[in-house]
Amino acid sequence: MRRSFKFVLRPTRHQEIALIAMLEDHRVLYNAALEERREAYRRAKVSIRYGDQSAQLKEIRSDDPDGQGRWSFTSQQQTLRRLNKAFAAFFRRVTAGQRPGYPRFKGKGWFDTVTLVEGDGAKWDSQPQRSLATYVRIQGIGHVRVHQHRAVAGRVKTVEVKREAGRWYIILSCDEVPAQQLPATGREIGVDMGVVHFATISEPLSGLTDDDGHIENPRYLKTAAAELATVQQAYARTKRGSQRRKRAAQKIGRIHRRVARQRTDHAHKTALRLVRNADFVAVEGLNIANMTKSPAPKPDPAQRGTFLPNGAAAKAGLSKSILDAGWGVFLTILTNKAESAGRHVIAVNPCNTSRTCPHPECGHVGGENRISQADFRCVRCGYTANADVVGAQNVLRAGLVLHYARGA
Repeated sequence: MRRSFKFVLRPTRHQEIALIAMLEDHRVLYNAALEERREAYRRAKVSIRYGDQSAQLKEIRSDDPDGQGRWSFTSQQQTLRRLNKAFAAFFRRVTAGQRPGYPRFKGKGWFDTVTLVEGDGAKWDSQPQRSLATYVRIQGIGHVRVHQHRAVAGRVKTVEVKREAGRWYIILSCDEVPAQQLPATGREIGVDMGVVHFATISEPLSGLTDDDGHIENPRYLKTAAAELATVQQAYARTKRGSQRRKRAAQKIGRIHRRVARQRTDHAHKTALRLVRNADFVAVEGLNIANMTKSPAPKPDPAQRGTFLPNGAAAKAGLSKSILDAGWGVFLTILTNKAESAGRHVIAVNPCNTSRTCPHPECGHVGGENRISQADFRCVRCGYTANADVVGAQNVLRAGLVLHYARGA
């Protein structure tokens, strides 16, 4: 298996200055490569690819030994590959008829990641003789101290240096990470995602859910909304380019990073408890991007240039709640933890899961069964239950059908 490990970097002041310079030089390289591609196609309809630009790196580095020449050759190749992936995604969206989104130039302060290859530009645990601390060697920077809070498993392949809201992190991508099998529990559960409750389980789990199987939604962004609004108002009162504006922007970034860390921590803890308590987990196969997409405008046919109400305000509130819950982060973490523990996770079609009667002798499907947001009552057999619990039970049933159909 391939896994990532993220740690905080503790650079000295001089090392931080060098890290900022490394990001800036890679940003300049990215923008120059983007400009070359754009101008070549605009002027001569010539498509320049990654191989063409990578071949120029040797000359670029020799012409600028104190700038581009300071950094790892492979890290610069990774930056060019990053641009190549951006163009590949652009052409894929064009082919699919989606909004293209042409690759953009990176402004100052908007290029925060550099990827290095282990053994060529970076060396993890570069000073093993210093047992009280862990260090990583980065070409052009030196040995930087790492706050290593857990052991690294597998073989380190790449080392990614990242700046987030004024703090520095290192992300190790490792392969050959061994699985840690957990003992069998004999339990199978279904998970129904929500916004009133973070999730509902088909059966209650001690220490994780309430008596009805609901997992509380922490709503971290909503909790930080008042503090965030105050800082954003202070930012709006500052002048562009001033130090006060820069400090206010850093405060906004710190709040968003804190919310993101809280959300990720909640997802890790919830997923770990599910994996420890069940051998099989069925989840909804949600298309979160479509669920949070803004509704299309509705032109008024009677009056040209005007538009009819399209429910955008109500949709914006729901979309914000969905994103605040962090469904995508949770489902990704759950899948990864299940793979590491030897568990099974299957995503099922969520259509009508909360409108189908789960009674084994009924199975009636209809919108009229959902009498309210929280209540379910089958109009055919009279079965009553919490609507979210019904959804979780139907997700489990559909997941088991898929599981056994695949020959499990």
